[in-house]
Amino acid sequence: MSPVLAGALQMLALVAALALAHRPLGDHMARVYSSTRHLRIEKWIYRAIGADPTTEMRWPAYLRGVLAFSAVGVLFLYLLQRLQGSLPGSLGFASIDPDQAFNTAASFVANTNWQSYYGEQAMGHVVQTGGLAVQNFVSAAVGMAVAVALVRGFARSRTGELGNFWSDLVRGTVRVLLPISVVGALVLVATGVIQNFSGIHEVGQFGGGTQQWNGGAVASQEAVKVLGTNGGGYFNANSAHPFENPDGLSNLFQVFLILLIPSAMTRTFGRMVGSLKQGYAILATMTTIWLGFTALMMWTEFSHHGPAFDLAGGATEGKETRFGIAGSSIFAVATTLTSTGAVNSFHSSYTGLGGGITLLGMQLGEIAPGGVGSGLYGMLIMAVVAVFLAGLMVGRTPEYLGKKIGTREIKLAACYILITPALVLGFTAAAMALPTPGDSMTNTGAHGFSEILYAYTSGANNNGSAFAGLNADTQWFNTTLGIVMLLGRFLPMVFVLALAGSLARQSPVPATAGTLGTQKPLFSGLLLATVMIVTGLTYFPALALGPLAEGLAS
Repeated sequence: MSPVLAGALQMLALVAALALAHRPLGDHMARVYSSTRHLRIEKWIYRAIGADPTTEMRWPAYLRGVLAFSAVGVLFLYLLQRLQGSLPGSLGFASIDPDQAFNTAASFVANTNWQSYYGEQAMGHVVQTGGLAVQNFVSAAVGMAVAVALVRGFARSRTGELGNFWSDLVRGTVRVLLPISVVGALVLVATGVIQNFSGIHEVGQFGGGTQQWNGGAVASQEAVKVLGTNGGGYFNANSAHPFENPDGLSNLFQVFLILLIPSAMTRTFGRMVGSLKQGYAILATMTTIWLGFTALMMWTEFSHHGPAFDLAGGATEGKETRFGIAGSSIFAVATTLTSTGAVNSFHSSYTGLGGGITLLGMQLGEIAPGGVGSGLYGMLIMAVVAVFLAGLMVGRTPEYLGKKIGTREIKLAACYILITPALVLGFTAAAMALPTPGDSMTNTGAHGFSEILYAYTSGANNNGSAFAGLNADTQWFNTTLGIVMLLGRFLPMVFVLALAGSLARQSPVPATAGTLGTQKPLFSGLLLATVMIVTGLTYFPALALGPLAEGLAS
C-alpha cells in the first residue's frame, strides 16, 4: 500500500469515527448543560467549594468565577512546583525555578501546556498527577463553560443571565471529560501506553551503555491531554515517545480524541439554539478548513523535490517511522487547528511551507474544529463578523439567530479578533529587536524568525506546540510566554462573555424574507472567506518573512 493511500484511508477512518460519535456526544453535552438535576458527587463538590449551582449569573459574575478559579489554579500549581523537592513521590527531582514554575503554571491553567522543561527529568509523580493532570481536566472544562455561556446568549432573550459557572465547570468535568478519559485511557493502555508509578531505572541501549527512565501514570494523563486539547506530555518527546504513543493505532486514536469534543460541540450548539442546521453550517466550515489543511500538508511533505526526498519518498526528517509522513501530517494539522499542541513529529523539520501550515492553523484562531469550547466560541465570533459584513453588502441590519448585530456586538467581536494578533506580533517584534532573546534561536534567517514567531503564536493562541529549535527555557521566554498565555486565554473570554450578555438581553427579531439564511451552504462559504481574509491576512507579512520565504527559497 502506498503511503499516500494509507494517509487517505486514515482520514476516511477518522471522518467515519467522528461522524458516528457526533450525534450521541453532541446531544449528551446539550443535556448536560441544560439539565436542572445535580448528581450526588456534584452536590458534594458544590458544598466543598461553597457554590450554589442554582444561582443564575450575568456575564460579569460569570467572568469573575472564571478568573477567580483560574487564579487559584495558577497559584496552587506554582506552589506545588516550588515545593516539589519536599514532597513525596518527587523521584528525587529538585523544586522548579521561579520563572519556569510561573511559566508552567500559567501554561496549564490557560489550557496551553507549553513545556520549556524535560518532563521525565523535572516533574515527579505528585506534580504530574496532582497538578498538571488535574489542570488538564479543569482548564478544558473552563473553555467548554465559556462556549456554553455564549450559546445561551444566542438562545435566551430579555435576560442577561448566562447560567452558573460553577455548575457548568463541574458538569463538564464530571459528566463529559472524566468518563471519556477513563475509556480513552483503557484503550491507550491496550495499545501499549504505560500506566504505573515506578521510580527511575536504567535501561540498556543498543550499542552499549544505559539510559535512565522513569514511569508514570501516562495513559490517564495522555487521554485527557488530547481529549481536552491540552497537549502537555509526560515525556519531553511528547506523542513521539513510544511510552505515550506506541504505534499507528494509538496515533490515530489520539487524533480522534483531539477532534472529538470540538466537532461534537457544534451539534450541542445547534440543539441548544433550537436549530440543528445552524450547527451543521458551523461544522461544515470547520470540516472544510480541516480537510483542506490536511490535504495541503500531505502534498507539501510528500511532493517536496530533491534527491534525498525522492529516495525517502517525501520529507521524512523529524518524523517517526512508525507513523510515517501521512500519520505525522494528520497529527500536525489536527494539533495546530485545535489548541492541543501535542506533537508526534518535529515541526521544525517540516518543509518551509509545511511549517507555515502549522503556523497558519494556529493564527486562524484554532477554530477548525478548535479547542474544547474555544473552537466553538471562536467560530461563532467569526460568524457574527460574517453576518455583519453580509449586512453591509445588502444594506440592512445584520441578524444572527434572531439577534441584531449592532455597534456594541461588532466592537466586542473586533476586540476578540485583534487581541491575539497584537500579542503575537508585538512580542515577536520585541524578541527580534532585543539582543538577548535572539541567542535562543538555533537557526538564523527565515527559519530562525519562524522559531520565535511560532513560539508566541503558540502561546497567545493557547496551543503549546513548538518549532523545537528554540531554547525557551530562559528568563525572557519563560516570563513573556507566561504573560502571553494568560492574556491570550482570558482577555478573549472577557469579550466573549460580554457579547453573550449583550445578546441575551435582546428581544428576538423575527425572520423575514430579507433575513440571511445562516443555516445554508452560502453562509458557510461566506464564513470560510471571512475566516481566511479577516484573520489570515493579519499575519501575512509575518508569514512572508518566515515560512513563505523559506519555502520559496527551497
